Amino acid sequence: MQPLSKVVIPVAGHGTRLLPATKATPKEMLPVVDKPVLQYLVEEAAAAGLHDVLLITGRNKRPIEDHFDRNAELEQVLRRNGDRDLLAELQRPEGLAAVHYLRQGTPRGVGHAVLRAEQHIGDEPFAVLLGDDLIDAGSPLLPDMIKVQQRHGGCVLALTPVAPHEISAHGCAATRPARTDGTLPITDLMEGPRPDEAAGNYAVIGRYVLPPEVFEVLRATAPGRGGELQLADALATLARQGTPVHGVLHTGRRFDTGDPENHLRTAIQFACERPDIGPTLRSWLDHYVRHEMPRG
Repeated sequence: MQPLSKVVIPVAGHGTRLLPATKATPKEMLPVVDKPVLQYLVEEAAAAGLHDVLLITGRNKRPIEDHFDRNAELEQVLRRNGDRDLLAELQRPEGLAAVHYLRQGTPRGVGHAVLRAEQHIGDEPFAVLLGDDLIDAGSPLLPDMIKVQQRHGGCVLALTPVAPHEISAHGCAATRPARTDGTLPITDLMEGPRPDEAAGNYAVIGRYVLPPEVFEVLRATAPGRGGELQLADALATLARQGTPVHGVLHTGRRFDTGDPENHLRTAIQFACERPDIGPTLRSWLDHYVRHEMPRG
């Protein structure tokens, strides 16, 4: 098996659920405490040994490129002020990985974004990370997925159980009983099914490890839900054609950043667990809830 080194992160979406904040700022650049969502994803990829990052971008995404580039003027200001810790944090994004950029053009779904990566990926297996899901760094998921792909080949998807009424917000995987190593053979995939249509309660979350064969299938896949090219449809075709599709059950914490309420919840959790600001923030939150929060 070829070793994995490349990851694709689609960042061309409009972020409509987070308007008006995303009118002029890419949703991937909205902060969770003091780092943008996208930096957490690149850090996750780098921690798993994936140091070749391709961002599939669109219009108005220039702040993304600026974030992973140097800002010599600001660095000089911090040096002059003796802010060494802040300088190190400022320089951290550019040292995480080799970051490349490719325009998607008209956003036509995650499948279309992945297909745009074909020339960069070539004939190697690769990972795909979606930005609405942050995975707790204390329970990393990508290393296990990479090991499964290297051992068995095919496609590897991250799964999590959800309540029946929540399944329509996700891709849904039909699975056979788990193997001895805990992986779940996936037999079919549906994108956003109604609860009565769903093949099970395993939702696909935004982590994939894929073989290069997915590109040929994506080219032959018709637009699906919402008129977009759905990655789930292509993976379902691969499963029916006999390519093994494996599910890895994620049992750690996952954080949603895709809408205002969940983004705020994620930021509060991250901040409360930070040793530098967590203790005072938790004290303030407790006081606010007990004594200052409006009732009714």
